[in-house]
Amino acid sequence: MTRAEQNDSYRAAIEFLYGLQWFGARLGLEIPRRLAALAGNPQNKLRFIHVAGTNGKGSTCAMLESIYRAAGLRVGLYTSPHLVSFRERIQVNRKPISEPDVVRLVEWLKPMLAQFGPGEQPTFFEAVTIMALQYFAEQQCELVIWETGLGGRLDATNIVTPLASVITNIQFDHQRWLGDTLAKIAAEKAGIIKPGVPCITGAEEPEALAVIQETALLRGSQLILVTPAHTQHPPLDQLQLPLLGWHQRMNAAVAVATVRALQHKLPVSESSVRTGLMTVQWPGRMQLVEVGPSKRFVLDGAHNSGGATALRAALEEHFPEAKPTLILGVMQDKDWDLMCEILAPVAGRIICARINSPRSADPTKLAAASKRTNPTAEVRTCESLADALRAAEPDQFVVVAGSLYLIGEAMELLGLVPVPNSDEKKLNEWTVNAPKPNSPKS
Repeated sequence: MTRAEQNDSYRAAIEFLYGLQWFGARLGLEIPRRLAALAGNPQNKLRFIHVAGTNGKGSTCAMLESIYRAAGLRVGLYTSPHLVSFRERIQVNRKPISEPDVVRLVEWLKPMLAQFGPGEQPTFFEAVTIMALQYFAEQQCELVIWETGLGGRLDATNIVTPLASVITNIQFDHQRWLGDTLAKIAAEKAGIIKPGVPCITGAEEPEALAVIQETALLRGSQLILVTPAHTQHPPLDQLQLPLLGWHQRMNAAVAVATVRALQHKLPVSESSVRTGLMTVQWPGRMQLVEVGPSKRFVLDGAHNSGGATALRAALEEHFPEAKPTLILGVMQDKDWDLMCEILAPVAGRIICARINSPRSADPTKLAAASKRTNPTAEVRTCESLADALRAAEPDQFVVVAGSLYLIGEAMELLGLVPVPNSDEKKLNEWTVNAPKPNSPKS
């Protein structure tokens, strides 16, 4: 097969997966369990650490993967959404799944998908979750770091029984589907806690923590609480993490607590913990990029109020004297008004951009909200990120934030990653066809 034919086959596989998005994003376990059974239940050949939480899931997963890889294990990593390429979602030892393997696994899936009738067709995320399980089993992964997609209790990833369940934190996000209080959101995240399986959490909010504690007690799960004080314990008291911000030190404390909770099953030396943390990479999260001799970008995928708060704190910690230009693009279904209120005050200049997605918030609304919070700043709008970057060309320090979609596009436009043959960011689009939050359906 020629390279052109390989490219065509890969594009066709991506288009097939994109077509599954017409079925929405379903919350519930019946269909993924059936699809896994048709695939031979590849999850039964694997060991998992299952990670949920509002913010910090991906960073915590990256840290866990880096630590266990440093310890010599063959580690699978399943995360979402991707920044640029679909292949980022499924990695083994931080190498993305190859294009030929994507093509092969899509063809492998098709006969199984055909066995589902109208109204029960597996969704994009359900199909890709089973693809990932099969690939990790084929690759003989010794451990899989397994990130939830949405919530936890009814998320397709919850068909596995892990060695440990991790809940990074509980904050407001996806209230339409997960509930409008921290307690309701916590109940959905705590749905990944399994009987007799330890749970590690960095959740601090009392009403959320109470739900996690009650769930762990009911399921006979050892609950390990990680507090800010743990960021001062070895080895974190002596390490400078590559990922900036105090929130990343908290994520690292959760990762270290998880490794230590599993020490009897997955022995890891202290030197491997240190090496893993010191070498972790997770693009698009407070990522500092030098462009030329005098221009800096910070790229951060903060996409809810909790993420915006963490970003502001990190900017104030690491760049206390700076008044950067802020390029802000947010999805309409996020709490964009509150995000503008949090982020606008740190900026000297604000450019509100439209994200290349039908779910993008109107830049003029972002601009009005930003101006209310920072009336002295220059505020303008752009209809694309490319226009916003051109408008920011004279500025020496630019922060791009508000959505991982925006960050993926920024990485392409700034030449930080190869541009795929097709726009694979559209695979991140989804709508939920879900039971009401905290319903018993599973």
